[in-house]
Amino acid sequence: MTSPNLIEPATITIRANGHGEIAFGAMQAGLDLAYSTSMVSFTWAGCDEMDEVSGDGHAELLDSGSIEITFAYHNGDEAILKAKRETSSIAC
Repeated sequence: MTSPNLIEPATITIRANGHGEIAFGAMQAGLDLAYSTSMVSFTWAGCDEMDEVSGDGHAELLDSGSIEITFAYHNGDEAILKAKRETSSIAC
């Protein structure tokens, strides 16, 4: 599996409509989501260095406010990623 920051910082987008996206390394994929109180489970499909890939995983909200993402390729590698919400400040 490639480094999460090979091309740009790893990102995950979780939307309320049951869909989202994830990108890390050379991999980009769409997510189909299922929700519970503190966890989001997902299946995903996309491309990694122009090869079709798929898998599943889940993202859990931690007490610190960050999320821990367990991400697995179908019949392949598994990774655990930790993420925090991106914040921005705009000077006035």
